[in-house]
Amino acid sequence: MRASLTRQTTAHSRVTIRTRVLGKFQLHACLLGACLLCMGLLSTPMPAAGAAPVARLNASFAPERLGRRSTLDFGFGFSAPLGGVPPPLTGIELRYPSNLGIGLSGLGLAFCTSTTLEASGPADCSTESVMGRGQALTGIVLGATTIHERAPITIVRAPDNEGRLSLLFYSEGTTPVNTHTIFSGLLLPASSPFGGLVSIGVPLVPTLPGAPYISVLKLHATIGPIGVTYYERSGNVTLAYQPRGILLPKSCPRGGFPFAAQFTFEDGSNSSATTAVPCPRQQSGRKE
Repeated sequence: MRASLTRQTTAHSRVTIRTRVLGKFQLHACLLGACLLCMGLLSTPMPAAGAAPVARLNASFAPERLGRRSTLDFGFGFSAPLGGVPPPLTGIELRYPSNLGIGLSGLGLAFCTSTTLEASGPADCSTESVMGRGQALTGIVLGATTIHERAPITIVRAPDNEGRLSLLFYSEGTTPVNTHTIFSGLLLPASSPFGGLVSIGVPLVPTLPGAPYISVLKLHATIGPIGVTYYERSGNVTLAYQPRGILLPKSCPRGGFPFAAQFTFEDGSNSSATTAVPCPRQQSGRKE
């Protein structure tokens, strides 16, 4: 069975983020869901609206050398105030430091479209469209049992949206439900001390019949050359190489490189988290 859902949300009333999710449900999963529904095991209460999950955010650069190329490594996680799993995630705004050379990173030399991802996944995208990779840990509650799933994520460059850099995130889960999820992100300006933000609309992903939507527990990802290989032709030879990566500024802001994230959830609650990447001990530039 194949299902398709398209949802629109507005970020800061300036742009529209479109998301699409495709779900493939295995027959045994549907039968399992039907059995659990008959047994009353899927009627699991969710935390009350307004009881916002506690969010955690971490970030780092690898390597962290001022004035040099690097990979941005970031992650976040949630815990529900009443235990169990947090409500399904619907939106992310990740703010990043000023003067990061994302546009000069040598990443995303080609585009990949949602149509290509929907048809065959990242395999048919140009390798030069890949900007990073990651993994999500998700969970659903069936009665008193929480079922976890780890899903790899591929981040690709999408066609620009009104002149702004756009991303597509492709996540593939296999157990307990075979799902392929596509959601989009857009780089937008942000006020000081940040240089910009990535606004991401997260679709609601169905699971078993009668069960809650999938909840995101943790996500870890990188944007940069680590784990990314590009190819170019030189005569009759194909050469593999790593893209250059994000250019770090020559000086570190006082207090480190700041990051902040805001999260929205299906039940209307919101959470936020901040962190900073400490300045390297040996700097090639003075603190501002």
